[in-house]
Formats: sequence, structure tokens, C-alpha cells
Amino acid sequence: MTLKAVTLKEIERIFSITDAMGISREALVIPLRTESPGRLRLIKDGILEIVVDRDRNFEDWLTALEPAIRQLMDLPEPD
Repeated sequence: MTLKAVTLKEIERIFSITDAMGISREALVIPLRTESPGRLRLIKDGILEIVVDRDRNFEDWLTALEPAIRQLMDLPEPD
């Protein structure tokens, strides 16, 4: 399923991943518009911007989210 807009349902799914990683919701920006390509980036004050990829299947994108965040933020892999 590809998305044109991010709803609360998708945001909650993203939060389930970032919460488990110990990342505060206050440290996240999740735009409601999707883009092609999507992106992850650190913006001012260590805020993590998560832009959902419009052209990629959301479930596939979500599966790749945690490893991408770990790589971007130089976090260790889980035990």
C-alpha cells in the first residue's frame, strides 16, 4: 500500500518503533505529506525528521525504518 498522506494510524506505527528504541516523541518530526523519495535526517537540535516514502509500500518502508534510524544516528544494533 502506497500513501499520499500520513494519518494517525501510520504515525502510531512509526511511534511503536521509535518508542522501543528509546527515542522521545518530542525529538521527532513526521510531516503529514509523503514524498518521493522519503527521507530520514537530523535537523536542528538533534530532531529526527521522518518523511514517509510515497512510492514505496508502507509495510516494506516501515520494516526498513529501524535499521535506517540506527545507521543515521550511529546507534548500536539491538541484542
